[in-house]
Parts: sequence; structure tokens; C-alpha cells
Amino acid sequence: MQTDLSVINVTKTFKEFTAVESVSFEVEKGRFFSILGPSGCGKTTLLRMISGFFEPTSGIIEINGKNMAGIPPNKRPVNLIFQNLALFPMMDVGQNIAFGLERKREKRAVIRRKTAEILERVGLPGFEKKKVDQLSGGQRQRVAIARSLILEPAVLLLDEPLGALDLKLREQMKIELKTLQTQVGTTFVYITHDQSEALVMSDHVAVMNKGRFEQVDTPRNLYANPLTPFVARFVGENNQWPARMTGIAAIDGKLASIVTSEGLAFKAVMKAGIGPGDAVDLFLRPESIVLEPDPSMETLNRFSIRVQSILFDGANTRLLALLPESGREIRISLPQTRQFDHIQTGSRVEAGWAPESGILFPAKPVTP
Repeated sequence: MQTDLSVINVTKTFKEFTAVESVSFEVEKGRFFSILGPSGCGKTTLLRMISGFFEPTSGIIEINGKNMAGIPPNKRPVNLIFQNLALFPMMDVGQNIAFGLERKREKRAVIRRKTAEILERVGLPGFEKKKVDQLSGGQRQRVAIARSLILEPAVLLLDEPLGALDLKLREQMKIELKTLQTQVGTTFVYITHDQSEALVMSDHVAVMNKGRFEQVDTPRNLYANPLTPFVARFVGENNQWPARMTGIAAIDGKLASIVTSEGLAFKAVMKAGIGPGDAVDLFLRPESIVLEPDPSMETLNRFSIRVQSILFDGANTRLLALLPESGREIRISLPQTRQFDHIQTGSRVEAGWAPESGILFPAKPVTP
């Protein structure tokens, strides 16, 4: 498979501050690759180096196998879409899309043909004469993408393009963007702080923290098998629970016995670097917790909760519960059945979870 983008040990410093540190990754042709991380983690700086607006302090950026060192933004086979889209309000849709071709002095017949073709590809046939202010938010997104794709970039860079949309439109555009990318076949590199956007749309996701990549993986593996505590906290919801490892709980060495700070004895999957006696943090997904488990499910870790509140959100309804022993807050996802309608605020409920559902990491040292 052809590689459209290679980033090799790229670092960017601004005086004493390191914004991006030793980042490496590859994006194959036609893939949707997302860089996910909190504000200030360095993802926009990385995107600006790929597009040519910043030069790396060190490292190599290659597009289509060609080193981009010293090549200005307008000479690189990439296009960048910002959150504000930067459409020209005084121009109609056709003029907006044709702007880049006009700058290249393409023939008018070629511009008309290519504009019509790209509008067809993004699902807006016949929109050439519409004004920008006549378009919905989603239609403006498509016009901005069409304006970039008409120049046939090897890589399309998208800098949080859905950030300014309302929630319902953002949900709709996540699906549309992925569908569009699959249809046109162009390589997308997308940056966002929204984990849902990254997980829904991407073939691979890089989780970025303080200038470094913590993990690059498929969305499913990021969620199911986080390699660091930061990824476990940042991707999806997790209950974090301090404990101490007391021993190995399985012949294959994958499960550890732990005792939580409340004195509850559990078994969970352990990551490398921990041993008996070590302080650990248990990460447990809200949907991994089973309420009122069947007594025959003997392998479950079991504990008791007191329901503090029920957070109704349709398919994402959750319980907010407390551990009676400590008052620790636990979040639990409710299944989409009426099975637990009898549970009310204040109810005392038995709960359990499979040892394979919990992940243990070395506890983060407390900073004095």
C-alpha cells in the first residue's frame, strides 16, 4: 500500500518550549487518520508543520515519498481546512470552489467541468449559483471540502472543522465526512479534541499528550486496550480506582489480585511494570459493570453500591453511584431494557464485573 504521508522523528520548539517532541507516524493512501488530544497538546502545531506554515526544528516530513523540507505551503500537495472554513461570502458556491483553479489560470471550460464534477462528488449537484449565506452548516462544510479537493491534494488536512457546529449537526457531519472520504478516496488527516469524532470516522487514531503520541491504533483497540493511563482516561469514560497489587491471579500471568483502598478484593488485567506490593490504578468502563448479577456468575468481581442519581440520556442513561465503604463515586451504564426500572435514588444494589474488563496501571506518583 502506498504511503501518502510520513512523519519521522519530528520535533518543534519555540525558544524554551517544546510543542511537538519526536513524533513519528505514517498514513497510507486513502486512509482517514485522526490526531486526538486536549487543547495545547501540540496537534495544531503538528498539522501546521505538515502544511508548511511551520518548519520542524528537527525531523523529516515526506508527502508521496518526497521530503518537504524548505517547500512552502502553496507548493505542497496538501490542503488545509480550518474550523471557520474561510469561504468567501461575496462569491457564489461555484466561484468559491473554482478559486484555486482560477489562481492557477486554468481554462474556463476546464474550471466549469471540474467544478460540476466535484459538486457531484460531495453531494451538491447544481449548487454553483447559490450564495454562501443560503447554505446550511453541513452544506458549507461540503463546499469547503470541495474547494480543497478540486486541487487534487495528496492529503487533506482538517483542523477541528466541526467545532463551530451545533451538537445535532456535528453528529450528522461525522457520518457525512466519513462517507465522503470513503467516496472520494483522498487521504484525510484530521485533528480534534473530541474523542467521538475520532472514534467514529477514523481508520487509525493517534492520541497526543504534551507534544508526544501516547498510542497510535485502531479506534476499537484504543478503546479496548489502552496502553497508558492517559489513553484510558481520555478515550471513553472510565472509573479510576486506587488499589494495591497483592499477587498474580492467573497461571498465564495476565491477571493480578488487588485490594482497593476500601478493602475490596478484585482481580484485573495488569500492564507491564507492576508487581506484588505496588500501588496501582484500576480503570473500569461504566458499561463493564453488571447490576444484580446472577449468583452463578462465579468469576465476577462483586461489590455493593448505593445509587446517588440516575442520569437519563436515552441510549446513554447512567447511574451515578457511591461505594458505601468510602463514598467513592462510580459511573455505571444502564442497558437499553426496562430490567432495572425498579432501581431508584438511594437503592442499595449489588454489582459485578469480569476480571478481563478492568485494567491496572502503575499508580501515578503524588507530586509533593
